[in-house]
Amino acid sequence: MITVLVVDDVPSQVELISVYLQDSGYNVIRANNAREALQKTVEQKPDVIVTDVVMSGMNGFQLCRSLKKNPATRQLPVVLCTGRNQELDRIWGIRQGADLYITKPFTREEIVKAIRSVIA
Repeated sequence: MITVLVVDDVPSQVELISVYLQDSGYNVIRANNAREALQKTVEQKPDVIVTDVVMSGMNGFQLCRSLKKNPATRQLPVVLCTGRNQELDRIWGIRQGADLYITKPFTREEIVKAIRSVIA
């Protein structure tokens, strides 16, 4: 079973994405911030990470960059899922190593398709 780590500092967003993914057959791990996500990535070794960008402390861009610089997590697909929908944000996210950049609001189908596309 594919395990997805969902990272967002807004509990309702974590819940929404988690329900969508669990209903689609994925195992979900939750993290409330980027530092917790880094710890859970090492401990639980998810297959893919879905993270918000705008979070207090370490943001999603920084989380992505940190994961992609670490040889142990470099190959881990990262999907940035954010309300920041400017083209510059998308370009910056991809430059930080994100495998995919999707914007809120999203549908169940969009988030599931995003996961499928990065693990295929």
